[in-house]
Amino acid sequence: MLRPKIPTMPQPTGLVTPPAVIEPTAVTPSAPTPQPAPATTQASSRPAVQLTPGTALALVGGGTAVVLAVGAVLVSMLLAVAVTATSTAVCAVVIRSLLTRR
Repeated sequence: MLRPKIPTMPQPTGLVTPPAVIEPTAVTPSAPTPQPAPATTQASSRPAVQLTPGTALALVGGGTAVVLAVGAVLVSMLLAVAVTATSTAVCAVVIRSLLTRR
């Protein structure tokens, strides 16, 4: 009942090709090929990035927008934590005053 069943490998179906026989070959050393001379100066295939005043203004505006958005998210999270802490403190004071009157 608790003995594991060992799966059996199914036999391949269809046409089976025998493995190819690879025969070893002798390696013959040859004369070393000379290294090509390195190019002294080669023109860059990439164009240089040119920063125009309009592009710089767009980058500054985009960066400012990202900083303001992240700042707004962080401030709202801080405000949520502060409101939660204040409401928890008020609840604790009310429950404490209710329990001490009895």
